[in-house]
Amino acid sequence: MSYTRFAIYYVPPPGPLARFGASWLGWDIISACEAPLFDFPGLDGITMTPRKYGFHGTLKPPFRLAVDSTAEELHMRVAELASGIAPAICDGLELTRLGRFLALIPRGESKALQRVAATCVQDLDEFRAPLPVAELEWRRRPGMSARQNALLTQWGYPYVMDEFRFHMTLTARLPKLDIPIWTETILKSLPELPVPFVVDQIALCGERIDGR
Repeated sequence: MSYTRFAIYYVPPPGPLARFGASWLGWDIISACEAPLFDFPGLDGITMTPRKYGFHGTLKPPFRLAVDSTAEELHMRVAELASGIAPAICDGLELTRLGRFLALIPRGESKALQRVAATCVQDLDEFRAPLPVAELEWRRRPGMSARQNALLTQWGYPYVMDEFRFHMTLTARLPKLDIPIWTETILKSLPELPVPFVVDQIALCGERIDGR
């Protein structure tokens, strides 16, 4: 199968959290199979955006493969990298509001997670094709800091390295009045969250031509 882009994600291993993510977003990123959504009115609409990428935490954002690289070479390099990265351990996970999105984020110290993500971004960058000028300019959003602009230019994404914040997105951008309702709904639906939260594996994911 051919892919248009690749990314390095944290994907929860099989268990309660992975099952929750599959039911919340409607498909299982591990098996790439559809999953039954929770029966909440309006859920389909609020999960449409994060559903495209499945339940995950981004470590290296999606990128197109460099012309002189192959998917097989990338796969081997990711496996090699994974075997040498020390795990990241945080106190746990918690539901929070990021702007007008809802997501799970780590509790407590997260520098180890930043280390894992930075390693993925830096050590795999030889496989990333540079962004076309038009796309680079499209990604320059109003309000971005000078640091974020510099990171975008160097790494193809503004929220990496010291600007990285690990999160597992659960909703699209919500109307302000709906945020408390969906916060309560998610809290009632979540399984017992892992304590501590351990990232000890990384996933190489590909985006198909159909966008999934």
